Amino acid sequence: MLNEDFDQMYTKYSGSMRYIAYSIIKDWHKAEDVVQEAFIKAYKKVASIEDTEKMDAWLAQITSRTAIDYLRAENRSKMVPTDLWVFDHSGFYSKIELSTEAEVEILMFKEDINKTVHHLSNKYREVLVLRVQYGLKENEIAERLRLKSSTVKTRLHRARKKLKEAISITYPA
Repeated sequence: MLNEDFDQMYTKYSGSMRYIAYSIIKDWHKAEDVVQEAFIKAYKKVASIEDTEKMDAWLAQITSRTAIDYLRAENRSKMVPTDLWVFDHSGFYSKIELSTEAEVEILMFKEDINKTVHHLSNKYREVLVLRVQYGLKENEIAERLRLKSSTVKTRLHRARKKLKEAISITYPA
């Protein structure tokens, strides 16, 4: 396919591909980046398409897969930051004056929680971080991860249970 033909293809399909990317990512600027990347992938593989009448379906598939890959990479990079996120984001101790000893104990507790979260399986860690750190609602998590809402609820429940069990072993009542 010539560059002119590819430019025409971009002009013809980029708008609809942008909507596909946006429906997955929920951000217009990132959707534009995804479309650009999808068209680069398409350009590299354009010789492999046999039926040019199905060009829009082929591009839609590339765009949706690229958007999903983008979300996965974004989620992986934000999965559990190096800072101690559980209490840092809750503001739990921000209004209490603590002794140095108490602050050290809290820091150690935060580190234990972080270690425990890192040891959760990916499916539990993923939903827990999206809920606790990013404050997403269950239906938003389900939409972002392409899961059923009931699956997200179950995974959140199990993640919290595993976290509680692990912490109760380390810090018995």
